Amino acid sequence: MKKICSGGFIFEAIVILMASFAIGCTGGIESNLTLSCNEDNDLFVVLRENGIACIRYNTPEEAVENAGEGSGVMILADGYPDRVTSVDSLLFARAKEKNLRLFVEYPSYLPGMKPGKPVRTLLERVVVTSDSIKDLSRLQILLLHGCHYIPFLASDPLLSVGKVAGYELAAYGIDDTEMRPVLFCLSGGSILVSATKISQFVTARYAPQKQIKALLAHILHFAEGEGAPVRELKWTPDVKPSFSAVQKLPLDAVRTAVRRGIDWHTRAGMLLNEQGWEEYKDLWKLDDSNILTTVPAVNNAAPRPVSEPGDGSFGVLEGIASEIRIDGSQPTRWWLRSDSNGESSLAFALAGEMDNDDQLREIAGNLLDWLYFNSGLFRNDPALSNYGLLFWAPGNAQALYQDNDIKAILGCMGTSGILGTDRWDEVLVKNILGNFRTTGVNGFRGRRLENPDLLREGWQSYLNRDLILLQPHYEAWTWASYLWLYHKTHWEPLLEKTRKAITLMMEGYPDKWRWTNGIQQERGRMLLPLAWLIRIDDRPEYRKWIRLIADDIEKCQDASGAIREELGVPDRGDYIPSPSNALYGTNEAPLIQQNGDPVSDLLYTCNFTFLGLHEAYAATGEEQFRRMADRLADFLVRIQVRSEKHTELDGGWFRAFDYRQWEYLGSNADSGWGAWSIETGWTQAWIPTVLAMRELNMNLWDLTAKSQAARHFKNTREQMIPDNIMSD
Repeated sequence: MKKICSGGFIFEAIVILMASFAIGCTGGIESNLTLSCNEDNDLFVVLRENGIACIRYNTPEEAVENAGEGSGVMILADGYPDRVTSVDSLLFARAKEKNLRLFVEYPSYLPGMKPGKPVRTLLERVVVTSDSIKDLSRLQILLLHGCHYIPFLASDPLLSVGKVAGYELAAYGIDDTEMRPVLFCLSGGSILVSATKISQFVTARYAPQKQIKALLAHILHFAEGEGAPVRELKWTPDVKPSFSAVQKLPLDAVRTAVRRGIDWHTRAGMLLNEQGWEEYKDLWKLDDSNILTTVPAVNNAAPRPVSEPGDGSFGVLEGIASEIRIDGSQPTRWWLRSDSNGESSLAFALAGEMDNDDQLREIAGNLLDWLYFNSGLFRNDPALSNYGLLFWAPGNAQALYQDNDIKAILGCMGTSGILGTDRWDEVLVKNILGNFRTTGVNGFRGRRLENPDLLREGWQSYLNRDLILLQPHYEAWTWASYLWLYHKTHWEPLLEKTRKAITLMMEGYPDKWRWTNGIQQERGRMLLPLAWLIRIDDRPEYRKWIRLIADDIEKCQDASGAIREELGVPDRGDYIPSPSNALYGTNEAPLIQQNGDPVSDLLYTCNFTFLGLHEAYAATGEEQFRRMADRLADFLVRIQVRSEKHTELDGGWFRAFDYRQWEYLGSNADSGWGAWSIETGWTQAWIPTVLAMRELNMNLWDLTAKSQAARHFKNTREQMIPDNIMSD
């Protein structure tokens, strides 16, 4: 029995009293490991769950004083990040006197060293800078989310923090002058110092899990001593995929995934009510028309409102930002994007059809009403050249993206079909023709139009442009809307111009294609217009083209169903992997650093490819498209987020997934939409939309077959694109 001294007397009873302050991980087992931490500290909880013997005290002084001679003491950072861990020279002297092995997190003092003020990381990441940690490679990147660290000058650190490019490894190495130590040894190896908090690995969702386990094993082996076993801790992440890669799915897995994906909007506070709309207008300083031509310099990751969710009448927010905070939460992105609202309407409508839920159908209709009639985003003045186009979001009247408009257009088509209404037919025709009349003679419209330029130069100058942009990300889906409207109206210019553009695009594949965040997303975006071209004019050449695209995608489809991201030729990429450490996180970027990184992108590739494969099979009946779509559907159902703790994430789909480690991982270099972002439209609408259509045995082309939009075409077309203009 250890003796605890007080006032010159030795009391065995004090041992019993101390039990209220010293709590063992396994009741009554003699331990060689002592912790100073709160009882909810992640490491303490996980040690206890793994049956590893230890004793916990509330203060560093108690832990050091009560630790056995020559044992290990772990002083963990209870006050992180606001308060450093209070330790002093007396404590270190006592630890030395007792020959203790000391692991200290976020310390206020170290012998012979002067700490700086705590620093919060922004784009910096933790990197392994030693070969001495078993199962961790030098230059391995570790994701210690929300990391704050205390600057120390230390030599030969095991881990350092700094700005580095790369996915698994620091791609360009490290510059020691730019890195700061975060894990290092002192006093001949008897003290291991963490300048940050490592022991909150569950709460802050540190990653990758395999590498974090190796780091914890190293720290525990130091604390327990050379004779101790190497520990492999196990824990359940607070945020995880719904199913493993091999787990048998329930019979209702797809239907459940759709409903959870739709319910996510409510749990995450995405649907604004009137109070939220007022908060939005105040945040962006909107005028009475809800439009500003200059975006204020404010943080769009503002706190979401705590009030009740809306019913779609005030729109749906953009999504969840990629930042993971120290408590594991993520901020909301406060934009009401035109495309997200249109796409989300279709997802709600299909979910309502699947479950016969009138409330979901109502939300679907309200979202389109807000978008086209109440938001101020739809340009409805025939005298202006932006007639028929959508602004990007309230608060941004500068950008006119065809790629945003088409997502709203497809949502409007589908929602109208599901709800069986002609309510939005007129604005739908205007929206399609607004894009068509600003599309050049070769069928290409370009990345985006600037509203002031369009108003100044006039729409006819864009109609007559001799532009070619071999980049499906921006062009391809818009062609699908032209083909759809041609099918309803038989107005030849829609087909002629689109056929010419698709032919130029496919004749340039792959060597002349430009790519946005990767070549894979460009392939995926071509499937939809090719499928709908076959619907209108089924030729062997068109089937050859769509099989060519699908073949190249399938080469990168993993056995799990995941589609691996792939980069194209570097000099034809808009957003290439970070070319240096200094440029990491300063621009849009892919999720991978190099081809072969086992990452799927659910924001740019898997989501849109899913719709393309679904429509391709419906158009052709070819088994390849069904096979690829089935495998992708299985993958997407499995990796849907499940979290009881973070209900605002439950049911979502993050942008990045590493299918080899079966974990949400990817390079977080993208300055706007990183690896852990969730986008309400692009991702969170199209995945449930296609899953629901599969459940309902529907496809987008057929469910819009009864559209009466053509009734508005003649008058609208003659107003927007007079006959004499097209004949010039």
